Amino acid sequence: MSRILAFDYGLKRTGVAVTDELQLIASGLTTVKTSEIFNFIADYLKSEKVSLFVVGEAKQLDNQASESEVHISSFVQKLEIIYPKIPIVRIDERFTSKMAFQTMIDSGLSKKQRQNKKLLDEISAAIILQSYLYNR
Repeated sequence: MSRILAFDYGLKRTGVAVTDELQLIASGLTTVKTSEIFNFIADYLKSEKVSLFVVGEAKQLDNQASESEVHISSFVQKLEIIYPKIPIVRIDERFTSKMAFQTMIDSGLSKKQRQNKKLLDEISAAIILQSYLYNR
């Protein structure tokens, strides 16, 4: 089978998560500088088969698109152009950063370790991917 790759897109960093080949378990993979995300994806696809991209959808509490959604939409459009054969699913990413931070606390990470924004973005991507897996 193939994997599912998920993104928590941000202006500076993008968290990346991936499933196992059976598409049962979501795991954080890495955090990449957003300026390098398309190089990362190209390199990843050279060694792994991916059947789906999952991208967080930034919404406000009233269900309206948040300000960052403009940037995320541009990322999604570029993904569609570069990889037209890989479908893209959008998943509501509200509260994923808060959930990721709580996960870090629950995991017993020190205060200094919890300040690692790269880890926060990676965990957020895993939460987005797990949400997709749970609701598909």
